[in-house]
Amino acid sequence: MSQTIPATLIPGDGIGPEIVDATLAALDALGAPFEWDRQIAGLEGAKAAGDPLPAATLASIRRTRLALKGPLETPSGGGYRSSNVRLREEFKLYANLRPARTIVPGGRYDNIDLVIVRENLEGLYIGHEHYIQIDDDPHAVAMATGINTRQGGRRLLEFAFEHAIATGRKKVTIVHKANIMKALTGIFLETAQQMYEEKYKDRIAMDAVIIDACAMKLVLNPWQFDVLVTTNLFGDILSDLTAGLVGGLGLAPGANIGADAAIFEAVHGSAPDIAGKGLANPTALLLAAAMMLDHCRLPEQATRLRRAIADTLNVDQVRTGDLGGSASTAAFSRALNARIANG
Repeated sequence: MSQTIPATLIPGDGIGPEIVDATLAALDALGAPFEWDRQIAGLEGAKAAGDPLPAATLASIRRTRLALKGPLETPSGGGYRSSNVRLREEFKLYANLRPARTIVPGGRYDNIDLVIVRENLEGLYIGHEHYIQIDDDPHAVAMATGINTRQGGRRLLEFAFEHAIATGRKKVTIVHKANIMKALTGIFLETAQQMYEEKYKDRIAMDAVIIDACAMKLVLNPWQFDVLVTTNLFGDILSDLTAGLVGGLGLAPGANIGADAAIFEAVHGSAPDIAGKGLANPTALLLAAAMMLDHCRLPEQATRLRRAIADTLNVDQVRTGDLGGSASTAAFSRALNARIANG
């Protein structure tokens, strides 16, 4: 492999180091050209550096503009904000990409192949909240302000349309609640319709659906959808719903992509109850690494990795306990690396 690609590696908390080790082994077996700068964050960062997102970690990502991270735990108390949210804000990671693809067949739903593109920086998640006191109750009224901008919508929608076209998708569905939140989500729908007419109507199909109807339709007939694009809160909910269609968060990778950086992750938690026991399933992070390879224009290695994961799970029937098997994290990793070597 000619040139190395600098990348920041954040093993994370709980089961993070175990699933990161398994993922690094698979990337090494593929001959992936990443040159890792190992950093800390989350609980580990708070303990070692007094900050869940240490300055050295941020500096590393600013330098590499690329990161792979395990799950992070937000320390309880102390007024700490979520490290994941801070990372998105710090690097303006406006697009959250969450594919949901059937990898273990035979579940309640089969042949699922969906992508959720979620706006990552705006909406109700900006955190503008306050209470109003009435009489002696300081928390008598709770208020939150959501903000969606035309510019933020256009940026995300352009990413979604371009990604859909580049990956051979057939349809983009805009998910909204403009019938009730006419301004807050109406601006997103209106921006999508304008952009579609201006740039994309001859290149891909587009439709729109109200969020509550979308949730029902995803349960009744998820195959009617292809790429779903939506605002922050709706995207958070729908991305977990679609993960449930393919077996849960243990099979759900994620990418946070912005103008200046891209961070790839397993979206499940740090599972401290099973940390260090060799029980963790590294599949979600491995699939995130495949997304990272695609992002770095290494599609052949990404395809080899996805194929090896599918063959390990389905042909070799090597599965961790959460998927009904009995393999340890290390045993799964060995079987996967043997598949890569033979593939």
